[in-house]
Amino acid sequence: MSLRGTPARIGEVFNARYQVIGKLGYGATSTVWLARDMNCCNYVTLKIFITSTSIGQQLDGELNMYKCLERGSKSHPGRKAVGMLLDSFDVNGPTDKHRCLVHPPLWESVLTFLRRNPIHRLPVPVMAAVLKYLLLALDSLHSKCKIIHYDIKSDNIMLGIADDSVFAHFEESELQTPSPRKELDDGRIICESRQLRMPKNFAPPVLCDFGLAMPGDIDEHLEDIQPNFYRAPEVILQIPWSYSVDIWNAGCVAWDMFEGEFLFTGHDPELQIYRSRAHLAEMIALLGPTPPSLLAQGRLTSKFFSEKGEFCAGIPLQHPVSLEERETTLKEQPEDREKFLCLMRKMVQWEPGKRSSAEELVQDEWIHAHS
Repeated sequence: MSLRGTPARIGEVFNARYQVIGKLGYGATSTVWLARDMNCCNYVTLKIFITSTSIGQQLDGELNMYKCLERGSKSHPGRKAVGMLLDSFDVNGPTDKHRCLVHPPLWESVLTFLRRNPIHRLPVPVMAAVLKYLLLALDSLHSKCKIIHYDIKSDNIMLGIADDSVFAHFEESELQTPSPRKELDDGRIICESRQLRMPKNFAPPVLCDFGLAMPGDIDEHLEDIQPNFYRAPEVILQIPWSYSVDIWNAGCVAWDMFEGEFLFTGHDPELQIYRSRAHLAEMIALLGPTPPSLLAQGRLTSKFFSEKGEFCAGIPLQHPVSLEERETTLKEQPEDREKFLCLMRKMVQWEPGKRSSAEELVQDEWIHAHS
């Protein structure tokens, strides 16, 4: 049960339209509720944020990104694989206002789904479908909306639901056996979350959370971005980056979901925490020497490499290892394995310009064979 409350009570109606049915979950910055849109009798989710200056700034950026999404092509096949905003408004709390975002309801994240599996890997057909729709979403973002997501991870990819009975069952369960709750001194009600049951039919996976997304159609990005394990080499070396950081990110996430382990960890052997030097050492072991053309562009190159391009960051290089040595899921299927590794190599490339685009990757042979 979360000790951080937001001003929502089951049965309450927000914005004269959305009636709260029950709590789906919570995170560091928000709580998520299933609700009914009384204007059209559809189910929706309400994401209600805590109040803080930093969250407010992030939310403003996220709302701007949703406006960019709305301007994108509605006929693009990746449109349905991108999390869309239906509405937004403010909710009055005991001491302040809270922003509420309204989204179509989804089931659970790929991360949660992976944790249901003892080996923490997606089955081949599920993996191919998730990757296909992730790439369709990225093609829509990159080519039509001019947006770089840059925070792609398995908990930001949600599985869709094509079965409204899941929500009806949730609503009936809440009526029959209300979730435990308690009232705090300031009047807030803290409710326990209730899980949605597994749908009979799934809709396409959806890429969500645009709180950190950035416009791609500007001259130069140098910000330090991406989850640590998924940082692209140009980000680490502080080279101007663009849409291809999402391709690297997607390739690393795909490996994680399919192999049950991170492609790169960045675990420093001396400091025992994530460090960029350890991440680069792992990249060199897997991908070979860093191309001189890439080193020549990096503002932080001298921190990790000598003038001759030799790695000199204070830790030894690892023994070279190939993707073939790392891959374990398809060992008994050599032909399929070769196609999968070919797909990975199109995404996880040192040089941004040599990575395939999302549009090209959607047509990949391995994805088409399994989805």
